[in-house]
Amino acid sequence: MAVFTDSQGAERFVNWELASAPEYRQMMSKYKQIEQYMQPPFVVELTPRSEKSKKEEEEIEAAEGERDTVSAKEKSKRRATAEPVEKQSGRELFDYVLNEGKKDYYVQRYKGLGEMTATQLWETTMNPEIRTLMQVKLEDIAETETIFTTLMGEDVESRRKFIEENALDVKNLDI
Repeated sequence: MAVFTDSQGAERFVNWELASAPEYRQMMSKYKQIEQYMQPPFVVELTPRSEKSKKEEEEIEAAEGERDTVSAKEKSKRRATAEPVEKQSGRELFDYVLNEGKKDYYVQRYKGLGEMTATQLWETTMNPEIRTLMQVKLEDIAETETIFTTLMGEDVESRRKFIEENALDVKNLDI
């Protein structure tokens, strides 16, 4: 077993349980596929968008109204002629890609559906063309009630304790 301290000061363990987990094996498999590309410099080249996606983008921007004085066609032309960008570390590359991905997008979080406007609710949740419905089955009603009461109830301490005890077992968390 190997023990190390992460960047937040938490002690982490690499043991047989972690190394034998399917997620770990999958991650190592993916790493082997990209290992040859992991040495700097990292070069990001922008590829021109297809005519269809350019047209869709222009339609969306026209429907929303231009947020600035640059036209959609000028933005597309600028993207198509952009020079490659070179980064010298994985961290710089990550930050660049993250910032580029956030451009022209506004992220808004809600505590519940009741905070959304009717349009937002339709676009994110109700539209049958894009929504996903999942069936949930309750196998153990008593255990389900206990967990629901713990997470949704007034007792903050028991909720905190439950989250701390179960946080590392969570799979596919949608935040």
